[in-house]
Amino acid sequence: MNSDPANVAAALRSLVVYAACAVVSIIIGVLMTNPMTYTAFGFMGILCAILLIPILMKWHRPLMIFTWFMPTLMFFVKGDPNLFLVMITLSLTATIVERAMGQKRFFNVPQINWPLFCLIGVVMLTAKLTGGMGLRAFGSDVYGGKKYIFLVVAILGYFAIASSPIPAEKARKYVALYFAGGLLTVVQDFYRFTPHFLHAIFWLIPPNIYAGEFQVGTTRLAGTGAAAMALVNVLIACYGLRGIFLSGKLWRPVVLFISFVLIFLGGFRSAIIGATATFLILFFLEGMHRTRMFPFFFIFALAVAGIIIPLGSKLPFTFQRALSVLPESVVQLSPDAREAAKDTWEWRVNMWKALLPQVPKHLLLGKGYAISPEDWGAEMGAGAAVQSADPAQQALALSSDYHNGPLSVVLPFGIWGVLTMVWFFAGSIWVVYRNYRFSPPELQPLNAFLFATYVWAIVSFYGSSLATGMSVFTGVLGLSVAINRGVRREPTENRVNIPFSMPFRRRGVRPVSAPQIPPPNRRFN
Repeated sequence: MNSDPANVAAALRSLVVYAACAVVSIIIGVLMTNPMTYTAFGFMGILCAILLIPILMKWHRPLMIFTWFMPTLMFFVKGDPNLFLVMITLSLTATIVERAMGQKRFFNVPQINWPLFCLIGVVMLTAKLTGGMGLRAFGSDVYGGKKYIFLVVAILGYFAIASSPIPAEKARKYVALYFAGGLLTVVQDFYRFTPHFLHAIFWLIPPNIYAGEFQVGTTRLAGTGAAAMALVNVLIACYGLRGIFLSGKLWRPVVLFISFVLIFLGGFRSAIIGATATFLILFFLEGMHRTRMFPFFFIFALAVAGIIIPLGSKLPFTFQRALSVLPESVVQLSPDAREAAKDTWEWRVNMWKALLPQVPKHLLLGKGYAISPEDWGAEMGAGAAVQSADPAQQALALSSDYHNGPLSVVLPFGIWGVLTMVWFFAGSIWVVYRNYRFSPPELQPLNAFLFATYVWAIVSFYGSSLATGMSVFTGVLGLSVAINRGVRREPTENRVNIPFSMPFRRRGVRPVSAPQIPPPNRRFN
């Protein structure tokens, strides 16, 4: 009896699928007898990743961009890596596969690409010469490897975002998606009020480190402040300042104002300064000072100052702490708020002063991020998470958390890291400025926002660190390059063609000058 070959092949495929499912089911059943192990979590994570391959292949870049600022940890992986590190790796892998198949081409932006390649080289060479990139979570003899991974993967994130163009009609959605992941930080503040059966959420999103005895206006809600900042950025990315204040839709400025006020609940001076500086830069870039809204903003600013200056000491503690950046001669605040802000500033300054003498001996070869178990154990065993008799031997100083961008470059990576970062900043500023300067009208508000955000990111780098700040730089740069398909050029109609050879000037005869074309109107439509 002859059987149909097609039926035989179908039966064999069904048998193979059935056998594979049976094997996977048996393995899952065995692992579930002891589910709280890395082996069980790891196997389930790999299984879920395999099942999600079709979704990842189609939506890997939007998902990666959305996770950029999400406070999510992969708790089932040793070392608890951030989710966005995993997504960058998956997205870049998928992009390389698509590039190998001829479906995509990377944008050639040498002003950014070459400095980033050189920075990766400096990081790798320094790690090789200073103890390696060991991960203590995987049994290494040294600490510090996680910072290397965070830095290198953040650099690779630029190439993952800028791997292909973002259509103009989707540009606002992508930029809003980039900041929207930060909205989940609000979950961190509500650990104490979450029912016990929902505490598994905080395996993914760790609770706020400032969470303690909750008191309204006193407890620093860092997650709420960060989420409010993210909402401000989402609103500006979606509508721009003109779209918020000149659209005639009242809910937009109301939501923006409420979000700005909620930033104060975090109690961070840097957050208030950053939000205000970005708003002011964008205010002038969008030409809002030439609109009918300028008198309103001026009067509103005077009214706010008239309320804060006499009533500053009556405001909630977190508001006062955030306003402590203002001098005491301007606004009177409670002594507790002034003292709390002063303490955090003094221990940073003391640490910086203690670390400055170490700079000369690390100029040629930085000390990297590697930390021996003896140094780390001695400090952490003493319980000195921040304070120490020698500021240079604080636990934060040993782990390269200097809260100072220049020191976080020169000490770990020497003069070579400094030169590479200066090269990178110069090239990247040139790129984002040209993308704003020569942007088409429909993208100009968005490019102005990216330019303002990037300028403030460089300014605030003084109080940040290279390992954590690089992801901000590469994220904004990647979006700018992808939205503008590289680097914008000056439109040809604005250029003046000057002849190669000019006639010799004769006595009494003036040379013919090129026609003067007025500059284009840069105001928004």
